[in-house]
Amino acid sequence: MTGRIDGLPPLREVIRAHGLEARKSLGQNFLLDLNLTARIARAAGPLGDCDVLEIGPGPGGLTRALLAEGARHVLAVEKDPRCLPALAEIAGIRPGRLTVLEGDALALDPLAHLTPPIRVVANLPYNIGTELLVRWLTPPDWPPFWQSLTLMFQREVAERIVAQPGTKAYGRLAVLAQWRTEARIALRLPPEAFTPAPKVSSAVVHLERLEAPRYPADAAVLSRVVAAAFNQRRKMLRASLRGLSPRIEAHLRAAGIAPTDRAEALSVAQFCALARELAPS
Repeated sequence: MTGRIDGLPPLREVIRAHGLEARKSLGQNFLLDLNLTARIARAAGPLGDCDVLEIGPGPGGLTRALLAEGARHVLAVEKDPRCLPALAEIAGIRPGRLTVLEGDALALDPLAHLTPPIRVVANLPYNIGTELLVRWLTPPDWPPFWQSLTLMFQREVAERIVAQPGTKAYGRLAVLAQWRTEARIALRLPPEAFTPAPKVSSAVVHLERLEAPRYPADAAVLSRVVAAAFNQRRKMLRASLRGLSPRIEAHLRAAGIAPTDRAEALSVAQFCALARELAPS
């Protein structure tokens, strides 16, 4: 399959017919190549027994691919009312399998509309992508509502998610993602794949949740430790983490970490060990 659904016009015709020029204010860059949208849908894994949450479907290129790849049900959340008629056309061809909601993805309760298992697949608007990812990685309870996340980001953000210790890209996103998921880059896309072409390359990241975090740690404490460490990443940890405890050097040593280390040198396991040390205080 190539993401095509019989009876629907090409996406460029849909954009012309509905006046859907991409808006920078909404972080829109449309992906019109149905072979590429099909590859993204397939990167999410088998969809036949899953509901799928899609954020920012725009004219519906990826939406078509998700349905063509057999998704049980797709919930498409779109903030731009101009896109709703185009999405309604897809819903008409696949009755009962596509629900379109106009609204803000940041305010959505997915479980009010979807039945587990749920996969999230989205060409995320650049202006909310990182915020949504952090929310999905840090829910109050784990495991979360989703089985996996297959998400398009600017390439620089994607590389930060999968980065390893000791590299410049390694930071808060890498620790939060790799603590609770298996994360990998599934696909890289050049700017010219999009309309309009952004100034940066993009990449699709696939994150498969772990049923339990890789190492024990309190999520709130770990988030505070990681944020403090990387907010001043050039400083030694004894300085960047001083605000967390007056005895921070003792805590670092108890966790097996040299107080003179810097944040990018620590593995996910070491960050979790430090969070356990700091939890009682």
